[in-house]
Amino acid sequence: MTGDEKRIHPHLVVSRKESIVTLRIDREDALGAMNAEIMEKMGVFARDLAADHTVRVLVITGTGRGFVAGADITGYQNVSQVEFDRFQRLSRRTFDTIASLPQISICAVNGYALGGGLELALCCDFILINNKTKVGLPEIKLGLLPGGGGTQRLPRLVGPMRAKEMILTGRMVPAEEAVSLGIALAAYEPGELMPRAIEFATSLADQAGVALAEGKRVIDDGIETSLAAGLTLEQRVLGTLFATHDGKEGIAAFVEKRDPDFTGT
Repeated sequence: MTGDEKRIHPHLVVSRKESIVTLRIDREDALGAMNAEIMEKMGVFARDLAADHTVRVLVITGTGRGFVAGADITGYQNVSQVEFDRFQRLSRRTFDTIASLPQISICAVNGYALGGGLELALCCDFILINNKTKVGLPEIKLGLLPGGGGTQRLPRLVGPMRAKEMILTGRMVPAEEAVSLGIALAAYEPGELMPRAIEFATSLADQAGVALAEGKRVIDDGIETSLAAGLTLEQRVLGTLFATHDGKEGIAAFVEKRDPDFTGT
């Protein structure tokens, strides 16, 4: 752990550089598998982050060969139905909080992203992947189905037929195919993944903060509504941005042929 890192849980490490925060899942011996304690702490972290308007980009990654190899299945054995259902509700709350963050989120998938690991990645705005790894939703092999949003977020990303093939066979998808399907934006050599993720995060963080957050919201909300309602939302948000300091500054900088000094207001 480097000097600028803070361990907020035995298996969660946070670091920050200017307006970019990195959350690293540090459970290499279990390939990043998540239990209830990790999920709960991750949810608290995400709720606190949502209220921090000085942060523009979140990068989530893992440690070693695994990003998150799903839920900790050993914790499923001999638990009651009530306990099982409680964990699923906790996962839903945590993943929904991450998906609805006002900040832009990038998932740097360093290793296997299976089950809840892929579902966590699907909550992010962008997925970058280690080109030596695989992703998948293998719950069908346990006689189960994804419960962290996989049956809903994956079809919205790749279409229902591709999603059914992945979910109903439990097949693990290699990195190159994940990119071609649109699950991941790009695949990189293992040593290049985090530098490229931070480079991408920096290019996003350099943009006007309010426009960044509103752009994410307009796209996410627009997908779930009609085209007409989405167009109305787009124009309403644009008008609001025009009235902001950053909107005025961006226009002035363009006219004056200089770099804008965005303040996030």
